[in-house]
Amino acid sequence: MKILLIGEYSRAHLTLAEGLRTLGHEVLTASDGDGFKNYPRDVDLSRKSSGIADTISSLGNVLKQFRKFKGYDVVQLINPCFTTQNVRINNYLYKRLKKDNGKVFMGAFGDDSYWVRACLGNKIFDYCEFFVDGKPINVDFNQRFIDKWIDTPLETFNKSLAASSDGIVACLYEYYKSYEPFFADKLKYIPLPMNTSEIEFQPIPEEPEKVNFFIGINKVREKFKGTDVMEKALARVKDKYPDKVIVTRVESVSYDVYQKLMSEAHVVLDQLYSHTPAMNALLAMAQGKVLVGGGEPYIYDLYGETENRPIVNVHPSEDDVFEKLEWLVLNKKDIPEISRRSREFVEKNHDYISVAKKYLEFWGR
Repeated sequence: MKILLIGEYSRAHLTLAEGLRTLGHEVLTASDGDGFKNYPRDVDLSRKSSGIADTISSLGNVLKQFRKFKGYDVVQLINPCFTTQNVRINNYLYKRLKKDNGKVFMGAFGDDSYWVRACLGNKIFDYCEFFVDGKPINVDFNQRFIDKWIDTPLETFNKSLAASSDGIVACLYEYYKSYEPFFADKLKYIPLPMNTSEIEFQPIPEEPEKVNFFIGINKVREKFKGTDVMEKALARVKDKYPDKVIVTRVESVSYDVYQKLMSEAHVVLDQLYSHTPAMNALLAMAQGKVLVGGGEPYIYDLYGETENRPIVNVHPSEDDVFEKLEWLVLNKKDIPEISRRSREFVEKNHDYISVAKKYLEFWGR
């Protein structure tokens, strides 16, 4: 099969392409490398800046490349914003792809109008980045999502794309539930792919003398991701158990330094408002870290996982995070076993070959 994957979020399409190629398929990846992350791709669709010269240069390159995108059996777009061009250009590019190729699928891999509306409705989720316990949070930051996706040309395109595509793939519980009321007949949840053979398993062989907690801070998005709340809870644990806790706090460092410091930790704190582990969380679990973050009981139903549920799930409140972190300190003898089960969970449910087979099955239906 000849497959074209357009757009990139956190290496998802890149790893999927590796799995598909291993299974003998011809795959081309085209993206901007997910911005500053600059992941590898076969065709570069990046734009250096939002200046006029770079915008014109980028547009010329994108139009040139898309003229070559013909004769593919399957095309998958990572999101309605599958290039850095404006909505009118992406709409034009989508129509060309539909005309010149076989099936075209839309990915629900990030924020879009259906997810924002699901959050604003305060009915589908128990909590999210927009509210907790029925109360609005992060109001100023979330207004940016509303201004971008609600009652805008981008929302109109998002709706048209979802309706006219041959299918929709959601990579997280949140995105799946956002589309399910409207497109249950053409929607599929498929887990994010991970190539665990390239991720070193760092088992915790025995009960640690001190529990090393790792938290990464992104100052721009810390309130949106909830790391500000998690950091406060972590500080309380450190104050209460100064001789039993080590805190590794990372902010604004290179990816290599980030990975090195995380590799030395026992416990990784991830997104507070998430229901499902995303790429960074899965990477930590694959390394054998205990994950504190999104792992609600109902997400395991999507996996079909009935036995191994290793994520230390937290309700998005400082007190609940504190209680879960304190439990780990007081039960650190359990950390080696949770470490082992975390790796097993990723190997079983996110193996890139198995995930690639699920895509092929869905695309072929």
